[in-house]
Amino acid sequence: MKFNYNDQTIEFTVIYRKRKTIEINISPPDIITVISPMYIDEEKLLNAVKSKAKWIVKKLSELKEITHLKIDKEYVNGELFLFLGRDYPLYITIDEKIKRTEITLYQERIHLTSSTNEKDQLRDTMQKWYKEKALEKITERINHYQEYIEVRPNLVRIKDQKKRWGSCSSKRNLNFNLRCIMAPLEVLDYIIVHEMCHLVHFNHSKEFWILVKSIIPDYENHRQWLKINGIRMEL
Repeated sequence: MKFNYNDQTIEFTVIYRKRKTIEINISPPDIITVISPMYIDEEKLLNAVKSKAKWIVKKLSELKEITHLKIDKEYVNGELFLFLGRDYPLYITIDEKIKRTEITLYQERIHLTSSTNEKDQLRDTMQKWYKEKALEKITERINHYQEYIEVRPNLVRIKDQKKRWGSCSSKRNLNFNLRCIMAPLEVLDYIIVHEMCHLVHFNHSKEFWILVKSIIPDYENHRQWLKINGIRMEL
């Protein structure tokens, strides 16, 4: 759902629960989640959120400042990178003779062999590696969960996105943030199942969340992990 406030579009996701009150949660970078009673009129819910618009905009502004404080990766030996929920130190080898940069994960390290130590080039190489690994693992997990959701995606793509972990288009194409592969497998599974459920329910209706919960009963724990750790999932 969404509405406009002072020329700013405020978009939020609704989660329905057995409760009497409405709760608004905001997490980095600008994710707004509204916890709502099960049987509430949509107009009443929207008006309730609109009444908190000033507070929401203030919190979004505060989060923006926090996000700007995050530390950029330096691409130096020993720097930690998240992969499937674990921190791995980066080990860089410079070899001017090689023509192709290589990355391997072994002995509890990410080994990067390159002809240059230029930061931007190392970052590009790491992004390509994460993208390849993300596509490989996400495709595998989609096949795993296909028995629960009979509708198959037409296309699966990995993108460098800033705001979304994933999305589902009207053409049944699934897009995933390459940083998803940094999350633990159970959290990655939640992201995948979330988008696969949109193949059945192209919204965040009660029926959508019921389907998600039938497949990932503790999905709220994984949403919470993303809220807390999302700021660490950077390249």
